[in-house]
Amino acid sequence: MRGNVVELAVAVVVGTAFTNIVNAVVKGVINPLIGALGTQDLDAYESCLRGPCEVNEAGEVVSGIPIRWGTVISASLTFLITAAVVYFLMILPINRYQERRKARAEAQAEAQAEAPAEPTQLEVLIEIRDALRAQRPTAEAGDATAAIVAQRTGSDESAAENRP
Repeated sequence: MRGNVVELAVAVVVGTAFTNIVNAVVKGVINPLIGALGTQDLDAYESCLRGPCEVNEAGEVVSGIPIRWGTVISASLTFLITAAVVYFLMILPINRYQERRKARAEAQAEAQAEAPAEPTQLEVLIEIRDALRAQRPTAEAGDATAAIVAQRTGSDESAAENRP
């Protein structure tokens, strides 16, 4: 969840900062391109909903209900350009980086799973016991027990006493 919050914060900050650039592009490049077909300013595109729209010298509407659809188109273009830049320059690279990091982690997990597991403490003790048994000369079971007791007590007499 932390990554998503960071992505969102970065997108908001960069989007806000980038809005001025996009506004300049819309007003300086897109509006003149549209102006080749009509008026140069998108804000000038409007329609009257009811009756003819009368405008006074100050540019205020005196009668009629104007619908300024040129302003909506300009704002929509600004939003689309900002969203595309934030997505392609911020979100998409971060997502690709996270996918690569996830794939690398999965590959490491598979490599660890394929590696032989280290023996447990019990398995090591069993190997040591078997190696010690293999090193001893073969003797009767009683002699082996007596030899172990003699090693523990440090005397050969107790080993002789324990023999049958």
